[in-house]
Amino acid sequence: MILFKHILLLLVSLTLVSACNGQGKNNQSTYQKPKLNYSQLDTATFAGGCFWCVEASFEQIKGVKEAVSGYAGGKESSPTYKQVSQGLTGHAETVEIYYDPQVINYGTLLDIFFTAHDPTQLNRQGPDVGKQYRSVIFYHDENQQKLAQDKIRKLNDSGRFPKKIVTQLVPYSKFWVAEDYHQDYEKHHPDNPYIISVSKPKIEKVAQKFSHLLKEE
Repeated sequence: MILFKHILLLLVSLTLVSACNGQGKNNQSTYQKPKLNYSQLDTATFAGGCFWCVEASFEQIKGVKEAVSGYAGGKESSPTYKQVSQGLTGHAETVEIYYDPQVINYGTLLDIFFTAHDPTQLNRQGPDVGKQYRSVIFYHDENQQKLAQDKIRKLNDSGRFPKKIVTQLVPYSKFWVAEDYHQDYEKHHPDNPYIISVSKPKIEKVAQKFSHLLKEE
């Protein structure tokens, strides 16, 4: 009976890993940014495991006008999901966030980022293993860099996490938009086993902690 349970857990684990690890179509993105006044918006770029989880965590927050799944941190041009998820490029699954600084500030976005994933896991998030799932803050200017450095130092000093934060701080260079079917994936596939088992708990954790910042239904 015990052996059967171990085998069952292994099969479930393999199913979850495959859900956000190289399965799916292999097309280039035709995603078009929504018509927003980007001159009045700022940009934050974070990587924290599977982008389905991170994107949905931020989409529910007031002041976030758009969160886009994609790839950053690698040198290769036009990376595909299949390449990135199999660790064939240097990219990480990343989310680019366009937000209204009059409604929400970068420091609060950092707080949400460090709630939406475990920043102490090196090159992995739960069932997703590899550098493509590493924790990264791609800062756009010196102010974002300083705010991120200060946030990480304070979190480490606070003892909130049992281990030291391993989140990388990397200057922003290029963001490649992921294939169309990844955009708003959690919204379009709420019954996906990976979404239910891995994504939902993270999204709900953010919703509970930042309930005062949630968009109205």
